[in-house]
Amino acid sequence: MAQVLPRRLPLPVRTGAGVQRAMLLTGSALTALFLLTALLGPLLAPYGYAQLRETAGLFGSQQHPSGAHPLGTTIAGYDVLSRTVWGARTALEIILAALLLSVVPGTVLGLASGYLGGRLDRLLVGLADALYAFPPLLLAIVMSIVISGGQSSLVGGLGAAACSVAVAFVPQYFRVVRAEVIRVKAEPFVDAARVIGTGTWRIMFRHVLRNSVRTLPLIFTINASEAILTLAGLGFLGFGIEPNSAAEWGYDLNRAVADVTSGLWWTAVPPGLAIVLTVLGTTLLGESLTDLADPRLRRRAAPSADRTKGGAHDD
Repeated sequence: MAQVLPRRLPLPVRTGAGVQRAMLLTGSALTALFLLTALLGPLLAPYGYAQLRETAGLFGSQQHPSGAHPLGTTIAGYDVLSRTVWGARTALEIILAALLLSVVPGTVLGLASGYLGGRLDRLLVGLADALYAFPPLLLAIVMSIVISGGQSSLVGGLGAAACSVAVAFVPQYFRVVRAEVIRVKAEPFVDAARVIGTGTWRIMFRHVLRNSVRTLPLIFTINASEAILTLAGLGFLGFGIEPNSAAEWGYDLNRAVADVTSGLWWTAVPPGLAIVLTVLGTTLLGESLTDLADPRLRRRAAPSADRTKGGAHDD
């Protein structure tokens, strides 16, 4: 039985060893918890994110944790547990929007730059370096003011955060794809496609592209934590989303700063802990998957597993 169970584990868990395996399991568990909370938010949250009253009347301001409000209420009278649960959905929306707005243009531009080369390549590389020089949070603040006019609306807050994260991530995906395209276009199968008369666009998208984007899911997993931190930073600085438009951890944490000095811990700990655990989970997951994607690590892990099995058989 001891020899059968490990074989049933997923491949990344079986190939990982020691710290890598612990990172992968911890990151997977925290990320799964975040995703389930975001997807099942309406079922898990006892109240709406902007709800201030029930049939018996108003919730009340800064109420202590109780049966009706397990994590108490904020100074504005919102249920802390509900706001924390609904905030996971807002964070997930930002991550998905950043995926759509950064991976697609970054991949297309990297493909064109790496395959076509020439002046286009030099121009795109210069633009990518220029965009990469801007701090993501500073860019998010500027775009938030431009998009929403300084008003923390749902569209303005989410749009500014998503666009700023996307603009900050496009150079990263551009660089990765461009480097892979330069390597792949020198492979013999690409030369063979040119010899038989295959068109340039067909070679780019059918032969080169699909062999150049294998590492993008790993990069996006790591960047997801930065997207959450950017959104939280916007909310904490006052450029986030209004509480009656959506729940956002950074905004709630900003409103809870004054409560901490008064000894009211329950308004600050839940949103802060949600940010820490979510960022920790996505970071550990991305880092562990990146390590396990390295063939050298798999070759080191395989002999270790073989020695362990050999030792078991010797006994």
